[in-house]
Amino acid sequence: MKTKKTFLRTILALCLIIVTTSCGSSDDDCMRSIVVPQFYQVGNQIYTTQGTIDVPCDFPDPTAAQPIEPPFLADFSYEILFFEFTPDTGNDTRRLQFDIQLNNNSNAAITGQPISTVVADEITTTGSLFVNEATEPCLNIPANSSCIFSVDFEERLDVGIINSIEITNVQYLLNDN
Repeated sequence: MKTKKTFLRTILALCLIIVTTSCGSSDDDCMRSIVVPQFYQVGNQIYTTQGTIDVPCDFPDPTAAQPIEPPFLADFSYEILFFEFTPDTGNDTRRLQFDIQLNNNSNAAITGQPISTVVADEITTTGSLFVNEATEPCLNIPANSSCIFSVDFEERLDVGIINSIEITNVQYLLNDN
């Protein structure tokens, strides 16, 4: 009888050893979250942000920021309602006035800024142009709603002569909230 008990204990011990050693190592399943620095460029402006991803524990920490696409609002449209450029007002200044309707066609309220592409005397510039000069910069637009981006900007001619200016595109850059 004693041999039978010893035999059963041996079998039980072997089963226990097999079960505990055949399971995957906890290191194989180890995961951790890392913060990945990221950047994107709009015109001559560089914006930085960060993302979080889950990686295996032995994955190295990122050493350099990764480039990503700018987070433009996909469900967006615009309409230029009014545009007037006066190259010389007669007071040694030039004046740019416009109203652009920015349409948030998404089901979520948004925070960001309009990004304009402007051609001035055949030189193209893209960026958050005129946001600081705007009487209404449209930094927040409710869901399925519009905002009128209004600018009335006058500057001295000694800054440089511009004969013509045209707005060729507008996008809406979402803030990283």
